[in-house]
Amino acid sequence: MQILRFNDDRVGVIKGGDRVVDVSGLISHREIRGPQGVMDELIGRFDSYRGAIEKLVAAENGVPLSSVKLLAPLARPSRVLAAFVNYLDRADRTPESLPMEFFHKAPELVGPEGTILLPDIAPVVEFHAEAELAFVIGRHCKNVSAGEAMERVFGYVPFFDVSARGMTRRSQLLPKGQDTFAPAGPFITTREEIGDPHDLTVKSWVNGEPRQDYNTKHMAHKIPAQIAWLSRFIQLQPGDVIATGTYHVGLGPVNVGDTLEIEISGLGRARFFCKGDSPRKARGFQPGQQGAQAPISKV
Repeated sequence: MQILRFNDDRVGVIKGGDRVVDVSGLISHREIRGPQGVMDELIGRFDSYRGAIEKLVAAENGVPLSSVKLLAPLARPSRVLAAFVNYLDRADRTPESLPMEFFHKAPELVGPEGTILLPDIAPVVEFHAEAELAFVIGRHCKNVSAGEAMERVFGYVPFFDVSARGMTRRSQLLPKGQDTFAPAGPFITTREEIGDPHDLTVKSWVNGEPRQDYNTKHMAHKIPAQIAWLSRFIQLQPGDVIATGTYHVGLGPVNVGDTLEIEISGLGRARFFCKGDSPRKARGFQPGQQGAQAPISKV
């Protein structure tokens, strides 16, 4: 099942690949829950909603997908976490050499056709948009073993980890956590639709030109290990979004005026637009240069 938010905060399900059936009316107390509360309710109690949703989708013809305005798949999750370096994209990297670690992204996701704001802040020299597979938590998780972890996954969504390069900071707030630095979409594909999340092709484009093109099989720490590690320290909740890291080959700068696209096999394709007051060219910085502007760190 592929679940989306659209128009004036309606909840829909894709039918036949190109139509949307509105299932908003099935969600209890929708009027008072608020945008994220509606999705938390649907995700957290999906087993109780599934039968009614499937029945409604079978009965209704829906409307063309092309006729609706897609919103971010989740309005404001309680957490958006992203993995630090988590891909075997260099010969010297092994799972043992890459420590498990995560950082916070702004929880206000940017939806398809939405705007990524690139601010003019020194000493940023360029911005990157890292194409990643993200998963959505479906059940409360605390001290979950790797063997039980996949049962806690609700579904998957394409995700860009937008990053400001060239900053040496004690935290990842400015390089990684700014507003609009978490574009995602087009929708959530539920877990049972994807046979193996560790064998998916992830692709990205900038202004129509190919950038990244990799397979999630190169992930160092797989999703079960990520959930087990995270749930040791925090309680994951339904609707939480966790991005699994990226394969850095193919990354390049993105600038104001650029159009970004991401596609993951079986999960759909989404487009986003870069705006803001950031200069289009780096301020004379070259990778490896020392001094006030630190070398670009690809995380």
